[in-house]
Amino acid sequence: MFVFNKFKHKLKIKKMKTRLIVFFVCLIHVSIAQDSLVIKYSNTITREELLYHLTILASDEYEGRDTGEKGQKMAAIYISQEFANDMLTGPVSGRGNPYYQEFELARKSWEKINIGNSDVRLEYLKDFFVIGNLKPGNEAYEIIFAGYGIDEKNYSDYNNIDVKGKIVAVLMGEPRDEAGNYIITGTDKPSIPDDNNIQNKILQFQFKIQLASEKGAAGIVIIEKDDATANSMIQMVGPFLNRPQIGFPENKKNETFGVIYTSPSQAVNLLGTKIRKFNKTIDTIGKKKKSAAGKFKGIIKIEALQKIEKFTTENILGFVEGTDKKDEIIVITAHYDHIGIMGGEVYNGADDNGSGIVSVLEIAEAFIKAKEEGNGPRRSLLFMTVTAEEIGLFGSFYYSENPVFPLESTVANLNIDMIGRIDSVHQENPDYVYIIGSDMLSSELHKLSEKAAQIYTPSLQLDYTHNSIDDPERWYFRSDQYNFAKHDIPVICYTTGEHEDYHKPADTVDKINFGKIEMISRLIFATAWELANREERIVVDKK
Repeated sequence: MFVFNKFKHKLKIKKMKTRLIVFFVCLIHVSIAQDSLVIKYSNTITREELLYHLTILASDEYEGRDTGEKGQKMAAIYISQEFANDMLTGPVSGRGNPYYQEFELARKSWEKINIGNSDVRLEYLKDFFVIGNLKPGNEAYEIIFAGYGIDEKNYSDYNNIDVKGKIVAVLMGEPRDEAGNYIITGTDKPSIPDDNNIQNKILQFQFKIQLASEKGAAGIVIIEKDDATANSMIQMVGPFLNRPQIGFPENKKNETFGVIYTSPSQAVNLLGTKIRKFNKTIDTIGKKKKSAAGKFKGIIKIEALQKIEKFTTENILGFVEGTDKKDEIIVITAHYDHIGIMGGEVYNGADDNGSGIVSVLEIAEAFIKAKEEGNGPRRSLLFMTVTAEEIGLFGSFYYSENPVFPLESTVANLNIDMIGRIDSVHQENPDYVYIIGSDMLSSELHKLSEKAAQIYTPSLQLDYTHNSIDDPERWYFRSDQYNFAKHDIPVICYTTGEHEDYHKPADTVDKINFGKIEMISRLIFATAWELANREERIVVDKK
């Protein structure tokens, strides 16, 4: 009996081993088969087709694809026709174009804008400019000096003042001690780059504006470090601000928070003091390492009347339905707008973001080819080129508030924003891409992304320099993936970063590295393939 049972036990173990071997062999075969399919269809993404599309979309004929203008409408038609030609479904219900998610924006221009008090009146685009919009009407506010507009553990301008309902006046930059070190960091480097680079200035604006808004202020006056810099900035941005500013007609994004930029010599008039006393107070902040917030107060009168012209723009959506998990959606996005024509010059936006548009078109086509050959994705994919990114992420914001597919069914968003050039950091190593957001909400997405790169694009360096909410350039917040991430949808933003032609007329097709777009697009395709075909949807395990 014992011997017989022992024999049966050995036989059972042998069968189990055989089954395990067969099981693992099957898994290996499945894995190899899946790998070969990914390679097969990703190889349909070619630099020749990328070049073909971009040569059209970034041509002078498309006039820089400014939101609501002729070129943006032409690009919308082109993209939707490509989706239709490739047999993607238009998922937008209604009587219009099923590839168009239309919504309304408004061009807003100043009919009248006056800022001052009983003693002084500032002239628009000579003494100051306005960022965004002011609350329409004619109102007087208390204005209070709030130092550098900073609230950190070792230094705060908001500890001892009440700014609710008031206009705060804050200095650009950060306080420095007598040794020249920045008080916040304790080093010779500021927490946010403090120079005249326009992008760094925008980052400082954003930081100070957001904090003032959170503290309950009605608006903010940003005071430049010196008059010469302020005058130079006003002259530089004047042509942009003379154009109508675009936003939602209904102020969906708190657009009435007033933001005024001016020089020290003009700011002191608003604060009821003299420049010598003002400068002495600023010097004292550094010497004592103590805020001077509340030192100056006054009354500021703001008269702001706007002309508002409503118009329609559109996100372009193409849908690839999945099989057994079709109710779960992976969204792949890129903005297709740029900044149009200024000073008679076309801003073609070949890299920003023509490179992202053509990547979306080619990735979509690759998935359709797979589906036509019986290898369609298990989960569905939504390919969306969004409008109005350059003026405030309006297109992706609108989709996130009015989703065509439920956000709770949206597994992930892969966003593509400028992948065709090489930034100054990578001149010696052009085969790279910045990965932003991959581990912010889902550790599984991060691991999946790295695995896809190791298998399918091993020569491509994944650079995580900007993958932080504390990144000085704030990439996580400044492209369309943010409007998905804020709803706890895992995201990745793919970018190769800024270059010398960023937001200039020189961002043209002849400077694009199409081999780079091809490689990054193949990585995104592989990542989307893994997301679409894995058994379980990725888990959100970080918030």
